[in-house]
Amino acid sequence: MLHGISRYFVRNLINSELLKQSVRFEYRVVYPKDIQKGKKPRKVMETENGEPQPESAAAGVGEGDGQPKTAAQLKKEAKKQAKLEKFKQKQEKQAKIQGNQNDKKKEKKKKEAKAVITYDIDTKAGDKKDITNAMPDSYSPQYVEAAWYPWWEKQQFFKPEYNRGSLTEEVSKGANVFMMCIPPPNVTGSLHLGHALTSSVQDSLSRWHRMKGDITLWNPGCDHAGIATQVVVEKKLFREKKLTRHDLGREKFVEEVWKWKNEKGDRIYEQLKAMGSSYDWDRACFTMDDKLSRAVKESFIRLHEEGIIYRSNRLVNWSCKLNSAISDIEVDKRELPGRTLLSVPGYEKKIEFGVLVSFAYPVEDSDEEVVVATTRVETMLGDTAVAVHPDDDRYKHLHGKHVMHPFRNEAIPIVCDEFVDMEFGTGAVKITPAHDHNDYDVGKRHNLPFLTMIDDNGNITDVGKQFAGMKRFDARYGVLQALKEKGLYRETKDNPMVVPVCSRSKDIVEPLIKPQWYVDCTDMARKAVEAVENGDLKIIPDMHIKTWNAWLTNIRDWCISRQLWWGHRIPAYFVTIDDPNVPAGDDTDGKYWVSGRDEDEARKKAAKAFNVSEDKISLRQDEDVLDTWYSSALFPFSIFGWPEQTEDFQVFYPGTLLETGHDILFFWVARMVFFGQKLCGKLPFREVYLHAMVRDAHGRKMSKSLGNVIDPLDVIHGISLEGLMSQLENSNLDPKEIDRAKAGQKADYPTGIPECGTDALRFALCAYTSQGRDINLDVLRVQGYRHFCNKLWNATKFAMMSLGDDYKPIPTIQPTGSESPVDKWMLSRIANAVSTCETGWPEYDFPAITTSIYNLWLYELCDVYVEYMKPIIQGNDEVAKATVRNVLYNCLDTGLKLISPFMPFVSEELWQRLPRRSENDPPSICVADYPHAKDFPFRNEQIEQDFEFVQNVIKQIRSIRAEYQLTKQKPEVYLRCSDTTVSQLLEPYSTAIQTLASTSTIHYIQTDQQPPMGCGMSTVSDKCEVHLLLKGLIDMGKEVTKLEQKKEKLESQRTKLDNATKVEDYETKVPENIRQANAEKLLQTENEITKLTEAIATLKAAE
Repeated sequence: MLHGISRYFVRNLINSELLKQSVRFEYRVVYPKDIQKGKKPRKVMETENGEPQPESAAAGVGEGDGQPKTAAQLKKEAKKQAKLEKFKQKQEKQAKIQGNQNDKKKEKKKKEAKAVITYDIDTKAGDKKDITNAMPDSYSPQYVEAAWYPWWEKQQFFKPEYNRGSLTEEVSKGANVFMMCIPPPNVTGSLHLGHALTSSVQDSLSRWHRMKGDITLWNPGCDHAGIATQVVVEKKLFREKKLTRHDLGREKFVEEVWKWKNEKGDRIYEQLKAMGSSYDWDRACFTMDDKLSRAVKESFIRLHEEGIIYRSNRLVNWSCKLNSAISDIEVDKRELPGRTLLSVPGYEKKIEFGVLVSFAYPVEDSDEEVVVATTRVETMLGDTAVAVHPDDDRYKHLHGKHVMHPFRNEAIPIVCDEFVDMEFGTGAVKITPAHDHNDYDVGKRHNLPFLTMIDDNGNITDVGKQFAGMKRFDARYGVLQALKEKGLYRETKDNPMVVPVCSRSKDIVEPLIKPQWYVDCTDMARKAVEAVENGDLKIIPDMHIKTWNAWLTNIRDWCISRQLWWGHRIPAYFVTIDDPNVPAGDDTDGKYWVSGRDEDEARKKAAKAFNVSEDKISLRQDEDVLDTWYSSALFPFSIFGWPEQTEDFQVFYPGTLLETGHDILFFWVARMVFFGQKLCGKLPFREVYLHAMVRDAHGRKMSKSLGNVIDPLDVIHGISLEGLMSQLENSNLDPKEIDRAKAGQKADYPTGIPECGTDALRFALCAYTSQGRDINLDVLRVQGYRHFCNKLWNATKFAMMSLGDDYKPIPTIQPTGSESPVDKWMLSRIANAVSTCETGWPEYDFPAITTSIYNLWLYELCDVYVEYMKPIIQGNDEVAKATVRNVLYNCLDTGLKLISPFMPFVSEELWQRLPRRSENDPPSICVADYPHAKDFPFRNEQIEQDFEFVQNVIKQIRSIRAEYQLTKQKPEVYLRCSDTTVSQLLEPYSTAIQTLASTSTIHYIQTDQQPPMGCGMSTVSDKCEVHLLLKGLIDMGKEVTKLEQKKEKLESQRTKLDNATKVEDYETKVPENIRQANAEKLLQTENEITKLTEAIATLKAAE
């Protein structure tokens, strides 16, 4: 069957003349609106152009065998055709109407999309924003955030000197100082959400201290980012001019970097300003500035003269791509589950990792062999020993013997060392001292040769004999094949491992021996541990203390040399002496190196050290630069001009707080403590607050390849999905990673990211900040805080209308004496919020602070008090009006000040529109007094407890209203109280209950009294019932039918549940948690049935 059409009909259709004319018909079922219920729908055929055709017209025949149609059939067909034509006209009319509606909707949407409220008043940069115009209808981040920041800057609100005399004098008089420096971001960088979190937390703290009256300095700065910046400029140079840095030479290349920095380097500062960050920009520092460079040079010389900085030939993390040593933090440890092919710069094909290759070393003058295993088989070219455990019985007979190296044709010793794990593999380990950290230590202990078999470029050296000149990973396959040919290969198997990858170049990091400069950290680390143990330095949260102690008690000396051109060139000089009595020195020998502030000073030092005249001395300055972290470690005091004892140094060092992410606790925080104590004799700060790390909504680490690295400006201004994807196209990701990242973006942001505004983003980040290790941030949840900003906006707009143009607040925060219980409750909640904030700020309890402020505005002021006061404002009781206006003003003034550190823009915009208590009030909310608990002695826990009960009553009334869909009606309420104390508690709040629950009258009845028939009932507590009079407001018969159907459905569910619990072996075979869930569900169902039974009986009685 085809939609009920007989096969015979279809056969006739196929043979018809119309089909020969190639007119295609499709079947569809139409449902005209005028079809009566229960009748079958009419079948219609459509031609290729979509026009309906009756079945008979399509066939060209009758329903029989092709005989001519009768008059009755023709009449019937004509009627059908007429109906069809009528239906067609109706459809066309509806389509036209629908099309017009759709066009209107589209036009409306377009208009709505364009209707972004902006601040269009011509305001010169630095002038105060014009707020004399009426408030826009709704909150707009673009409108609110316009013009304020330049005005703040021009007024110098962010400077510690604002509204003060000499800082030195102020401090001597006991003024509190709050000083915090920025963790200097890379000059090459742009903000991501991690930066945004840091900025939001630090700025909120700075603004709080500033409003608290402290001398507040939040010092900005930027890091020169040695490797990152050099890579960026080198790429730019090659892209634009096809030149390398070597083509230009060092001096010219450094000039190019400075040029790039001056053109592009301030971008991140502009982003920080967009975040509302209240830095003292006049004190901004760049780590390559003369002032900071001088501190770097001075510190190196002092530490070198003391022997804390020394030169040594050791293993370093080497990036062959960058041709430089890199720090541990620049090494990404990529975990592999087993065999994995990875892309490596400089190789067309992917390279195999995550396998363990076993091969044999023949024992010298013996038929025996020793099998070893390695994940880097190419490094066997540099093996100088095989190690076994001295207690391993399998190898005791080989102690003191040698194995033969198959490619160097020389014997290498079998050494005994307790570091060998007898249980792992064969219990024998190949030793490559020049290319492995563990092997390096073994080599030192056993005085083994250190053979460098990989050069700076990642090629095999002459040590590799037949493999010399090959690239290291090409040699990996070459060595493996040669071992097979020699019959020494044994097996390859999967091996989970960690591969070190250079975060800058994506190259595989190679351990190489290099003469470098090191910092002896032992004594400084010990003092850093003691500082925490003694309580001189506080680490928050204290769960990080264990990590602190573990790192610093097992610390290695710090390699500070980097083979770059961009950075602080090491102020050390290699000495060559033109005197046959003085032997020539070696580059690795620290005795032949001197440091100096300039070459003249270095020459004098060298002449004195070697007891020769200065004219005999030739100097060569080290080509290397210092690790970027070195200058960052000096940042807390180099920014103030150290070693000079400037006023800023004396006032602001040591600082108050260091706030940063826990991921750089060791790389930056510990080293600042090292140098602060060593060079200045004082800790650089008293407290370290380590915020959690930002992850995406799924708990994943932020990664460009996942597409979850979000620019905070995109959250502030909003961005389409296409815009997000276009950013990936301009990144350094390879095509496959771009596809993966786009898929991630499409899944997480199918419609892009909505405009949220700066204030919403800041508040969200701080609200998320718990004292843990990670924050799973759903960017789209930030939009919820934009809606919160709109609540603030609407509340203030309503307040301005309610206060009136001539309202003048009383000079101090105090009650009028005529407050109702609800007024007193509102004042108590303000006092509670102030107290919570005052306690939370010093403890860095951001969740408690933000929750308290959020609840005050949303759930207490907007949802309750504003609604409560509306009828009072519209009424005739002037005393009550004056009272609620005073409470409302205190709420707004206090609430805006409480939230200002988190939401500086919207709080300023709204606060500026409020009337002032006096002409001497501060010009900006950011320098106004933060609320102090001592000024809010209004906390009344008894009233709060009473009003909580009142709100439960209101909640139950609203619940009944919602259940019976009483949206407009105002029913009478009967509160049945079993205890007079309950009714006495509620009676003063009767007006509030009427207003907030939207009821007409409140009646109080005792337990022995019955409410009228036809009430809906709900229980508030065992002493209070709510009865809502429904008679006359709803159709009782319909409501009874609806409830009976619901009851019948629940009874069916109960029966199924009851039967399920009675099956054989239910108690033994069904898991306990499922049995418990079933029992709870059964009890819940029975309770609902009981309530429905009572409700049905009540409604029937009232019919």
